[in-house]
Amino acid sequence: MSAAAPPPIRTADVVPWRATLSGLCATLVGLGLARFAYTPLLPAIIAAHWFSASAAAYLGAANLAGYVAGALIAAPLAARFPGRSVLRAMMLLTTVALFACAWPSSFYWFFCWRFVSGVTGGAVMVLAAPTVLPHIAPSRRGIAGGAIFMGVGLGVAASGTLVPLLLAEGLTQAWLGLGVLALLLTGVAWHGWPASAPSAAPFHRATHPALPTRQLRFLYAEYALDAIGLVPHMIFLVVFIASGLGRGLAVGSQYWVAFGLGAVAGPILGGHLADRIGFQAALRIAFVLQAAALAIPVFTTGTPWLIVSSVVMGAFTPGIVPLVLGRIQELLAHHPAAQKAAWSKATTCFALLQALSAYGMSYLLFASGNDYGLLFELGAVAMVLALGLDFASGRTSRKALSAPAPCGQSLAKPASPAP
Repeated sequence: MSAAAPPPIRTADVVPWRATLSGLCATLVGLGLARFAYTPLLPAIIAAHWFSASAAAYLGAANLAGYVAGALIAAPLAARFPGRSVLRAMMLLTTVALFACAWPSSFYWFFCWRFVSGVTGGAVMVLAAPTVLPHIAPSRRGIAGGAIFMGVGLGVAASGTLVPLLLAEGLTQAWLGLGVLALLLTGVAWHGWPASAPSAAPFHRATHPALPTRQLRFLYAEYALDAIGLVPHMIFLVVFIASGLGRGLAVGSQYWVAFGLGAVAGPILGGHLADRIGFQAALRIAFVLQAAALAIPVFTTGTPWLIVSSVVMGAFTPGIVPLVLGRIQELLAHHPAAQKAAWSKATTCFALLQALSAYGMSYLLFASGNDYGLLFELGAVAMVLALGLDFASGRTSRKALSAPAPCGQSLAKPASPAP
């Protein structure tokens, strides 16, 4: 049976561009500032003797652990409370956590607040876009989702520009500055959230297909494999350029800027592409481009090629998110009530595999004598496997449905129901 996208929810309280802006602010605060700003702060934390290098690494892990927990509790919270109330609370908690980190009274104090900021980030990732997108016209949901997750890319860019400026005033002042910025963004987003939530249409087996459970499981696995592929650039890019290639930290930082520029543009460009050709087709293109970008450092270390690799992987670090979310909405077009739960599962799989692969690749790097090429090879293999799973999922769909939707059909192009 073909899937037709549900029309946008028309409510007087919703201004689509303001709702989208609120989503962008939420991802910028919950992930962009709370997670990515910690990376450039880490050397300053160690240099100021707030914590040892090993302790500071554990504090980074606290945010990742909190992110998994936040992804797990987001759907139950949204089932008990209005979505916009939960999102407001998460943004406020992130702001409080950033202010609290300005006074490292103890390791446990700092660990708890880094964990809290991870929880809020995970909840925001699960809830922000599903709260906003049902109120956006189907033909614009791809680019609107891209705009929402552009907040993550802005956080990556800010980590290489704004944070060094704040650190010039001192480490405590840097945390306070991030807290003030988060508070301002929370204020901007406050009244833009939709007040109403989509009402779930009753399920009638005669007119609606069963949940595409098998296809969703394939998609969760693809998203988890993509998380593995993102790790080499997201964590090891700068040290690979600076130490692995011996080009120095200043040059490595320039590649991080290229990575950040890609991260800002990636979600919008990916969302626009999905609006034109469909989310599944856009997702397959994303896997191909990422596999190629990860293979580049294995075969060449020429500057132009490494810049291309950095920009492409930067683009898909946040850019893969709206594509997977859009694909979930395609698969569950007849089951809007199931979309948040499916997105929560996908986000949890992504977070778990990203955390595990980050530690696993760190171990491999040490065990292999700093063979960075091995990490990029593993990332490329993960992307190829994700692409293969997506094609396998398509074959499963064709076997299961007597009148399947065309591959890559977009929410923007509803089809007539099959007889």
